[in-house]
Amino acid sequence: MPVLRNADSPASKATDSIAARYGVAVIASWAAETATYPFDLTKTRLQIQSEVAAAKHGYKASMENHGMIKTAVGIAKQEGILKLWSGLMPMFQRHAIYSGSRLILYEHFRNAFKDANGKVSLGAASIGGLAAGSLAQLIASPTDLVKVQMQAEGRRVLQGKPPRFANCRQAYAMLYAESGIMGFWRGAVPNVQRAALVNMGDLVAYDYSKQFLIREFGMADTAGLHAAAAFAAGFVAAVVGTPADVLKTRLMNQPVGSDGRGTLYRGMIDCLQQSVKNEGILSLYKGFLPLWMRLGPWALINWIAFENIMLAIGGHTF
Repeated sequence: MPVLRNADSPASKATDSIAARYGVAVIASWAAETATYPFDLTKTRLQIQSEVAAAKHGYKASMENHGMIKTAVGIAKQEGILKLWSGLMPMFQRHAIYSGSRLILYEHFRNAFKDANGKVSLGAASIGGLAAGSLAQLIASPTDLVKVQMQAEGRRVLQGKPPRFANCRQAYAMLYAESGIMGFWRGAVPNVQRAALVNMGDLVAYDYSKQFLIREFGMADTAGLHAAAAFAAGFVAAVVGTPADVLKTRLMNQPVGSDGRGTLYRGMIDCLQQSVKNEGILSLYKGFLPLWMRLGPWALINWIAFENIMLAIGGHTF
């Protein structure tokens, strides 16, 4: 049975404040990230394997064609099981900015787009999801760059290359020395585009799936509803976000020249053209399975955690 509260009470206002909802969103994302992070690392390794552009520019790159399971098992055997969580710290830093911001921004846009009946159209909600994801990711993009570099480092070492850093702090220092402060936004364009698409899938699909199930099937606002809506959100997010995720990973992982610019691709369009020309259109969906297997459980854990923490502290659900 829903908990009855006085919406104007100080306690209710405190638990539904922007700060409270921001903090709960970050905590929920940390729980989801810890549980699903190995899928993200495996996805990154899949996206950079057999990268034809790297071979054409003289960088040693065996033309691997491993699947998700073989890649994950290989990382665990050759580098150690804990390497499946390499780069987790910058992801925590990312979510401290990204996950709280995207939720607050989306709820703000959703409230602004409500009609006289308190409803929001799918088109308006999609615009809100795109805008919220874009703005949040633009701010958090440097942490994503460090994460990708740390995820790819183990593969470089296995190829006989010397290690470039030993921890998150050294990775930040290396990137700053290579390209300066603006270098932290390398690959930011596809990164922002990916975040916009993923959030259109995650936030909007979750929001609409939840409201649809309540309206059409009379489901209560419980964990079962949250799980069903989260499953739909994870699948939609993976479908619309994978191509931009591939481009983002390749741009962020490419070597950097003395001028601080990437040596393999001139930008996102060039990366897209080379990937499709050299490897085919399906190269844009490399890593789709681990991305979906990550986004599905990620959305499930994230939304169930967020909703139940909000209910526990007497706040409103999403």
